[in-house]
Amino acid sequence: MPVNRNALIRYRTIDSCLQNRYKKWTLDDLIAACADALYEYQGINTGVSRRTVQADMEIMRSNKLGYEAPIIVVDKKYYTYADKSYSITNIPLNNHDMQVLGEVTSLLQQFKGFNHFADLSEMVSKLEDKIYTQKTLSPPVIDFEKNDNLKGLEWIEVIRKAIVAKNTLWVTYQSFKAREANAFCFSAYLLKEYRNRWFALGQSHRNNSPLLTLALDRIQAIEVHEDAYRENNIINLATYYSDVLGVTKSPNQHDCEVVFWIDADNAPYVITKPLHPTQKLLSQDDTGKIFSIRVIPNFELERELLGFGAKLKVLGPRPLVKRIKEQLLTALDHYHQDKSDGV
Repeated sequence: MPVNRNALIRYRTIDSCLQNRYKKWTLDDLIAACADALYEYQGINTGVSRRTVQADMEIMRSNKLGYEAPIIVVDKKYYTYADKSYSITNIPLNNHDMQVLGEVTSLLQQFKGFNHFADLSEMVSKLEDKIYTQKTLSPPVIDFEKNDNLKGLEWIEVIRKAIVAKNTLWVTYQSFKAREANAFCFSAYLLKEYRNRWFALGQSHRNNSPLLTLALDRIQAIEVHEDAYRENNIINLATYYSDVLGVTKSPNQHDCEVVFWIDADNAPYVITKPLHPTQKLLSQDDTGKIFSIRVIPNFELERELLGFGAKLKVLGPRPLVKRIKEQLLTALDHYHQDKSDGV
């Protein structure tokens, strides 16, 4: 059964809504979401009829497209999936999908050699591996890093759309340190990935609020808010994270030269995968090598350095050396406590 682009946009929108179990979705909510999606992607501003969305859900429930979506109605009003882990994106690809994927992959392959499209290489490899796996029913030959239990991914597209449309978001958020969640208006500027976790950089609308970096896996709910969007006139988004490992920083911080020694056995790992683009080799001997990087000291940097254990020694700056030493002494103390308990 051929599916036109508008219908596919509606199916994906309905699917995305029903996966979001933090909100109760009425038929009117789904109609509004589909209308917004069609306007954003296709420029269609005529809206969507109730009959169209109802028919879409019937098709999704059926086997006509292979979805067999477990859409149910709760309290005779709210739509959701009976299986909270279900998504139409999880179903196997059909022959038409495979043909389209093959055509897209062939097109993208033509750009793999261009510097401007260097990031396409991993994407094309993933597509090629997916097509190979589906066609041959074989195990994948590429195992990309992933975390199937990662939370917050459902907010990526919501936030991206808000950034593009310059819409303010009403975010319900609970950090790891907070006892309870709080809600506030938030103007998002940038989505950032670090080690398979996603973050949103932006500004809270509270008075004199600094830039905030929100972890998407700590967000409980997001809605578009009518408050006026606050434009970014504070930072250069293209270079904001260039002087830091991870995402922890504030606009008024300054970078410094971090110097560290690493033993000869582990130095090749740091050479082939630098800790930061500014990494330089300062000196070397038979015992190891001394490197420097120019970054803002933060939690992620300390965690990266501590990850080498006894194989690495921080030489400067002094405040960072002190913090690393304190962390190692605390870790050692934990083992001393185990010894006293007879472990």
